[in-house]
Amino acid sequence: MARTTRANREEIARAGLSRRDMVKLGLLSSSGYLVTRLGLSSRTAEVALAASPPTRPFIQPMPIPPIKQPVQALTPPPQVNPQPGEGRTRPHQALTRFPPQKLYETHAVEVQNFSFHPDLPLQTVWGYDGQVPGPTYHARYGEPILVRMVNDLPQNHKGFGIPQISTHLHNAHTPSESDGFPLDFFPSTVGGSQLFYDQHYPMQLAGFSNPSSPNGDPREALSTLWYHDHRVDFTAQNVYKGLAGFFAIFSDHDTGDESTGFRLPGGDFDVPMILADKVFDSNGQIFFDLFNFDGVLGDKFTVNGKIQPFLQVHPRRYRFRILDGGPSRFYQLFLTDLNNLSRVIPFEHISNDGNLLPQSVTVNNVLLSVSERCDVIVDFSNMAGTSIYLENRLPQFSGTGPSGGVLRAGGGNLLVRFDVVLPTVGDGSLPPPYTFFPAPTPTAAELSAARTRLWTFDSSGDQWVVNDRLFDPNVVMANPSEGTSEIWVLQNDGGEWSHPIHIHFEEFQMLSRNGRTPTTIERGRKDVARLGPDDQVKVFLRFRDFVERYPIHCHITVHEDHAMMARWDIVPA
Repeated sequence: MARTTRANREEIARAGLSRRDMVKLGLLSSSGYLVTRLGLSSRTAEVALAASPPTRPFIQPMPIPPIKQPVQALTPPPQVNPQPGEGRTRPHQALTRFPPQKLYETHAVEVQNFSFHPDLPLQTVWGYDGQVPGPTYHARYGEPILVRMVNDLPQNHKGFGIPQISTHLHNAHTPSESDGFPLDFFPSTVGGSQLFYDQHYPMQLAGFSNPSSPNGDPREALSTLWYHDHRVDFTAQNVYKGLAGFFAIFSDHDTGDESTGFRLPGGDFDVPMILADKVFDSNGQIFFDLFNFDGVLGDKFTVNGKIQPFLQVHPRRYRFRILDGGPSRFYQLFLTDLNNLSRVIPFEHISNDGNLLPQSVTVNNVLLSVSERCDVIVDFSNMAGTSIYLENRLPQFSGTGPSGGVLRAGGGNLLVRFDVVLPTVGDGSLPPPYTFFPAPTPTAAELSAARTRLWTFDSSGDQWVVNDRLFDPNVVMANPSEGTSEIWVLQNDGGEWSHPIHIHFEEFQMLSRNGRTPTTIERGRKDVARLGPDDQVKVFLRFRDFVERYPIHCHITVHEDHAMMARWDIVPA
């Protein structure tokens, strides 16, 4: 049964059927629900479906995405109002107040002959500027930028994904029209004309509209973000196909220079890493199961687009910016010495999602759900001549979530091998521990004045719901006023399921988890709240500086697409 199911699903994926095509063929209902027939049930065992061809580990180097470079000018020049050839439909809120000092042009394109691994055939994927992952943006606070996103994807493509895009900068303090709202997607051409979308990122600290702090609150500076496609109903497919990349923000304190500010490892020693698991079909081609609404899991582990690569490092401190790029897997990451499995290797945890913690924490592992990030400092100075592995020891066999417990050292998924074989070099970074900014903890008056809202995350049939509703972009489910604060209660009513909940635009502070004080790490500002089975998390948010629509959704992107998402609006005061 499982083999028949997989063969049927592979055939449909290769055919490149749209949702409308599948409705016509009787594979989906008109409302988008899966029709359980022909061995296509969404409940077929995930573990039986994930069976990629074998690949040899650690035979290819881990690539480092290049730094995106600005352009001198854009034609036509950016304007406040949408212009001919632009997919944007709403005016920029802050282009005049914060005119861009740097301009970028990025193209979403089809990438042919891409190699995940030498043991697999070449693939056709999608990438920003033809790269998987896309180039890394380096931005600075106080330096507004504008990114022109051009859609060069082929309209008549084959396989999964849809050539319509809406790029979300997760989780920048960004005006709504530049946030990448799931309904702000646009095709590649209309009437033969190429389309683009200008996204304006003011790069201002949150709270700048408050007259008492016109430069914003430095305690709310962000560091590690990422950008990815967010097209409604197709986020999982388009991101899985390659549309994702890093976006790092620097400030007067987190400068990127080892000799200034917090003096964290910088330059070549500041390394981004996107973790993403994949599954390949019987022909060795990347496969996305269109009929799995639970959560797609892969049995091949990529880091920066390569399956189980290696990275040669110097014996010194490194900063690793680690992202769980999904689509559905959780990770619990350890450093493992295969020659000494009893060895515990500590490292320094310095950030949670996009935010530096008030103080660094010495740990021997980190737990990440989909879209969560962590920045860690690993000191290789006493490891010269050895190889150390980044290992996931968290078992997971379905989209339900982690299975519980932690595997023994060496018994998990080896993701990347660090070979400490490069020559000794200078290290201008400071050793831990580190002290950063205190969290902008809400005052008693703020908490007393804050309205409380309940958001429940559950399922209905074969689809996912928020507050018992499927996603409807025309329904506004919360409307806080600009300049106010609220307490949001995030409740998992999904029984055995886990859901990482992402709130666009504003970082939050976690007030409680299941009625208890959060851990030291979770007390830092975050933009993803990991909800385990029946968990309840209370968070505090401020709504400042911009207005209009944003979403809240599960970041297991398959759940988001089917349809665990809701719209909320910031309304003018």
